[in-house]
Amino acid sequence: MNKVFLIGRLTKDPELRYTGSNIAVATFSIAINRPFTNQAGEKDVDYINIVVWRKQAENVKNYLAQGSQVAIDGRIQTRNYEDETGKKRYITEVVADSVQFLGSKNKTESNPSSTKEPTPYDFAEETSINVEKDPFADFGNNIEISDEELPF
Repeated sequence: MNKVFLIGRLTKDPELRYTGSNIAVATFSIAINRPFTNQAGEKDVDYINIVVWRKQAENVKNYLAQGSQVAIDGRIQTRNYEDETGKKRYITEVVADSVQFLGSKNKTESNPSSTKEPTPYDFAEETSINVEKDPFADFGNNIEISDEELPF
């Protein structure tokens, strides 16, 4: 069984591309603190590369940014290629089946000198929804997906 569950924060804004068949694919990485300290008494961080496809990829690009916290449900995938020098390179990444948006980095974290508790009004800009990009606009409609469109 190949199943992965991760919770972390985006290290930079997601990158969105489209395949030749016009299928959306987004890539980003998340930082996850290890639960223990190293010999120097510091917590190490793992940086995990994530790949997400189709509508979920577009939602990730539209609604997440560096510092956003996410929960990922997916599988580990390893692929390889030859670089320009002919050396074989390997890439290990998580292909996300589901990306849950847990929250954005709040303003007190980005400004540690601030002691004021954030209110819902402090996040009005971050939580406003552009109706043209509403991920639930098609809610209730059936979606047809054929096996021919799957990337694997």
